[in-house]
Amino acid sequence: MQNSVESFINVLESYRGRDKVIRTLCYGSQLVGGVLAGKKPQSSLGKSLLLFSAQLSHCRTTLRLFDDLSMLAYSTSYGLGASEEDALVRWMSILTNVADQLYYPCEHIAWAADAELIKTKSERWWVLSTGLWGMSLILSVLRSIRSILILKRKLQKCQRSGSADSREEVFSQKAALRKQIRGEVFSILSSLADLSNAIHWMPPGFLWAGRFPPWLVGLMGTVSSLIGLLQMSSSDQGACT
Repeated sequence: MQNSVESFINVLESYRGRDKVIRTLCYGSQLVGGVLAGKKPQSSLGKSLLLFSAQLSHCRTTLRLFDDLSMLAYSTSYGLGASEEDALVRWMSILTNVADQLYYPCEHIAWAADAELIKTKSERWWVLSTGLWGMSLILSVLRSIRSILILKRKLQKCQRSGSADSREEVFSQKAALRKQIRGEVFSILSSLADLSNAIHWMPPGFLWAGRFPPWLVGLMGTVSSLIGLLQMSSSDQGACT
């Protein structure tokens, strides 16, 4: 019990971990609040949870005002992806970084317009930032699919080349490859869940834009958030082993 509490505290002490916890609470509150409000429109608890979710969303938007430099540092360190083995994965990663980098200033302008700090209409900037987010998610899905195909080829090659002397090493390599494949599958599920919400927040008339009830938005976001927490936990455990 104590170890679980300490692990949770360690998560909250990092910006990345705190954001994932806030995100999970945000969408979880929207899911439960949307279900309660849908069953009983006058439910005070449902309304309170939806308001709480909206406040957490505003909180995350404000905190992202300081993410530009960290994103720029990541994009600069990745550069043109010289370390990537596959050209398609490299270029999809570069385009993803470009979309993510452009996302932040567009969202900042929309936030500033809503806060009446600048005189411009926020709607166009929210649409542009959401579109960039959706583009990044689509590229992430395609990159993960490509990565899975590459990893499966490596796994097949590993299975064919196993010998009695290197059986333990081959087994370790296969386990590592399978773990990477599972990670990519989870990344696809997370990105698709977020993409469904991104399309919902686009202007009406675009696919299913504006058609999701609050509980469904909360469900998709909760699924994505829980996968993110799971992946963060797995990477932290891997770093400690």
